[in-house]
Amino acid sequence: MDMQVPFRLIEPRRLATGVVFNSPHSGRDYPDRLVKQSRLSRHALRASEDVLVDALYAAAPDHGAPLLAATAPRAWLDLNRAPSELDPALIRGVKAQGLNQRVAAGLGVVPRVVAEGAAIYRGKIDLAAAETRIREIHAPYHGRLEALLRRARRSFGIAVLFDCHSMPSEALRAAPRVQGRCPQIVLGDRFGASASRALVSYAQRAFEAAGFVVARNAPFAGGYITQRYGRPGRAVHAIQIEIDRGLYLDAMTLEPLPAFDAVQARLGEVIGSLVEITPEIAGGMTRLAAE
Repeated sequence: MDMQVPFRLIEPRRLATGVVFNSPHSGRDYPDRLVKQSRLSRHALRASEDVLVDALYAAAPDHGAPLLAATAPRAWLDLNRAPSELDPALIRGVKAQGLNQRVAAGLGVVPRVVAEGAAIYRGKIDLAAAETRIREIHAPYHGRLEALLRRARRSFGIAVLFDCHSMPSEALRAAPRVQGRCPQIVLGDRFGASASRALVSYAQRAFEAAGFVVARNAPFAGGYITQRYGRPGRAVHAIQIEIDRGLYLDAMTLEPLPAFDAVQARLGEVIGSLVEITPEIAGGMTRLAAE
């Protein structure tokens, strides 16, 4: 059965913060059309999925923050890409327009490959099909996300988007070490463009207080979502969170490890600190700085 709703929005009983949590790559409702068109098995298609990331942050509504999570899978449409990032190597009728490394790698808004580089389709798809996905999935998802951020800023004087993702352990092999240790969390603020330095420092200390090893911007600095929504000068901040999948997920079976519940609980502690962000914290006055 093909999907009807491209996202799940879990609202808190009482909105208590300007923080919004977003999981755009955890969608796992694979359309029958994709499975039939694909060269890959359903399991292989999941290589691009941020498996269970929405579950890791499920405590957000309990802390007064909304959680928006994709239901549409990334292999069908990538919500962390601009709608204009169309791949001429996949989509008939699309002309190459300049150099876009993501599109060239097959990771446009309608992906040509899964994260491990395996081709999804046996041939090309029609432009009309790609445009339908953008209209039915990308547009309503981002429309809802924009509305959540507008509400946050209007209600609390600040909107803070935490864009939640996972990264394969292999991606961290060449990552810079943090005091000799491999990072477990990477916070991406596009090198200061999408969030204030004080706010990112606050977030880093919140993760470190829960026992995570944290790096900034390497190897992941943030994508389309942080670029589109992060406007610190307008009191709208966006930070991408990448967590090492090896902490909670079996990479072969895509099943949760025994440590999943413990990692989820630690992230619950982090969420409890992040929802306390105020305009004063984003401006540099932090409670954690005094500790």
